[in-house]
Amino acid sequence: MSEALPLVDAHHHVWDLGHRPQPWLEAPGHEPIRRDFSLDDLRAGATRTLAGRRLTSTVVVQCVASEDETRDLLALAAGSPLVGAVVGWTDLASPAIGDRLDALVEGPGGHFLRSLRHLVQDEADPVWLQRPAVERGLAAVGDRGLAYDLLIRSHQLTQAVRLARRLPQLPLVLDHAGKPPLASGALTAWARGIRRLAAHPQVMCKVSGLITEAGHDRWTVDDIRPVWDVLLNAFGPHRLMFGSDWPVCVLAGGWNRWAATVEELLQDCSAAETSAILAGTATGCYRPAPRREVKTPCS
Repeated sequence: MSEALPLVDAHHHVWDLGHRPQPWLEAPGHEPIRRDFSLDDLRAGATRTLAGRRLTSTVVVQCVASEDETRDLLALAAGSPLVGAVVGWTDLASPAIGDRLDALVEGPGGHFLRSLRHLVQDEADPVWLQRPAVERGLAAVGDRGLAYDLLIRSHQLTQAVRLARRLPQLPLVLDHAGKPPLASGALTAWARGIRRLAAHPQVMCKVSGLITEAGHDRWTVDDIRPVWDVLLNAFGPHRLMFGSDWPVCVLAGGWNRWAATVEELLQDCSAAETSAILAGTATGCYRPAPRREVKTPCS
């Protein structure tokens, strides 16, 4: 019997609202996901195959600006064979950024930390990523062999391009394809920014979060295809990775519907290209940590 082909979900979240509130969920429209979501919920929601593959590994991603949440995610990864890597948070502008990063990496489950992220999408400063303190922090991230996940909106792509130019040794991962304005269909400026960003070879892109940028109840595969075509042409398959944005994707159809959509978009891709998008790019970028044997004390 041949070994099952891997499928990596490069972007999902978990939260326990009783343990750690998520204030962003209070915004109107988030009612369907205003509850706890665990790894078991992901397993229950991700039941279909994608190009003949079933979910084998995931990357769990921070939601709030909290090192405590990051430590929770590292502990979750250490205790679950499903989670291969963590995208966490720390204060990039802190004068003690090196010590903060070292404490996370050297702490419990720290070998699962593979990238950092900040909610730049919520920053009003049009040059937040170019602040000297932030750039110093990002340089420290790269010095430790970590990547940086870019959570930005389409109008902030220029900041990302500047960052890629100024820190060429820092691996960058564009989350949710830079949030193209799918609902309006005004994709020209976004596509221009994507092509400029993709010209920097250290930048990869997650094919994730697109359906929640479209009309939640009305989107079709044909609505997503123009964005897919731009991403495939700009980055190529070996710099694209599949992500679900679970459970946020529940707002617009859920994990299985998104997986079915990606499968349809992959129809013209070769087996090697499909493998890169569904597993290879994410594995190369996030380098899932090997499982460590847990020793139990003798009673």
